[in-house]
Amino acid sequence: MKKIIQTPNAPAPLGPYNQAVASNGTLYVSGQIAMDATTGNFVTDSIAKETHQVMKNIQAILSEAGITFEQVLKASIYISDMNNFAVINQVYASYFNEDTAPARECVEVARLPKDVNVEISVIAEL
Repeated sequence: MKKIIQTPNAPAPLGPYNQAVASNGTLYVSGQIAMDATTGNFVTDSIAKETHQVMKNIQAILSEAGITFEQVLKASIYISDMNNFAVINQVYASYFNEDTAPARECVEVARLPKDVNVEISVIAEL
């Protein structure tokens, strides 16, 4: 059975989707961008701050589902410029234990919603 996960601590969806969906012991978190849920502003001062905001949004959704980054099985990272990879990777890594980091891919894309520089989605075990 499918259960919708929503929290006011992460940005509301920008389209016809939910922040996350839980089903059969798995949580599917929609791609998150660097929108501050409190202000509605985008955090794009630096790629490091932008990535931290994305990870904070994911953390808020995981928390609403009652789990942490430890349960993340898979991450998908989309970036607008591969030259930002090192900084994004460093920030991303700070949210995971090296021994239990999830599987992932990181791809450069031509454009992201609202012209942000990074979007990340995750799949986690409930």
